[in-house]
Amino acid sequence: MQDSVVIEPNMPADSAVIWLHGLGADGHDFESVIPELNLPENHRVRFIFPHAPIQPVTVNMGYEMRAWYDIKRIDDIDREVDLKGIEDSIARIQALVESVIQSGISHERILIAGFSQGGAVALLSALTLAYQFAGVMLLSTYLPDWAYFKEKLTSANRATEFLIAHGENDPIVPIQAAKIMLRTLEELGLNVTAHYYPIEHSLCLEEIKVLSQFIQTQLKIQ
Repeated sequence: MQDSVVIEPNMPADSAVIWLHGLGADGHDFESVIPELNLPENHRVRFIFPHAPIQPVTVNMGYEMRAWYDIKRIDDIDREVDLKGIEDSIARIQALVESVIQSGISHERILIAGFSQGGAVALLSALTLAYQFAGVMLLSTYLPDWAYFKEKLTSANRATEFLIAHGENDPIVPIQAAKIMLRTLEELGLNVTAHYYPIEHSLCLEEIKVLSQFIQTQLKIQ
C-alpha cells in the first residue's frame, strides 16, 4: 500500500475504507476525520488514504499538484477532463483493492469513498471495476464524462449502497452536479441516497455523523 496513509485499528482489521482526497490535497487530508466518526473502540476497520500523483493541472495554470487526473476546462457544471488520467487512477485503485484483498480482506468488506475529484474516481471505480464493494461514499463530487464511461459499466455494484453528500452552497462543484449524478445513478437502478447541507466545499459535523452511520451499517460494525 505504498503512496498511502494507512491507519490500522486496535484490533486485527477485517474490513477497509479506501478514501480518496480532492485536487491539490493529499492522503493526510481526511486523516483527522477518523476520531470524529466515533466508531466503537473495538472496530476492525483499516482506513487507507492514497496519495494522488503529482502532475500539472491545466485549469490551475499548469501548476503541479496532487491530482487524480487533469482538468482541462470548466464551464460551470461541465468539465473537460483527462480521460486517460481517470483511467490510470482507476487502475491505481484496482491495484490498491487487490493489495487489500491479498492482505486477507474480501472486496465485499471494502468501502470506497472520495471527496471532490477523488469522489469522481471512487464513483467510476465502483461503476467500472468488477469488485462488489460494501458501499460507496460520494462527497462533494460529480460524474465526469458519463457518455464515455457508461460503455464500461459493470453490474458488480448493482446491489451496493451509494451515499451522496454535498454542500448546497458549494462554489467548486455546484449542487446541480450532485443532482445530475444522483439522477444518473437512479436511472441505472442503483441504491443511492443523497444528503445536502448548508455548507460550501467541505464536510460538516452533521454530515460526518451520517458517514459514520453509513460505514457502521455497510461494514456491519457492532
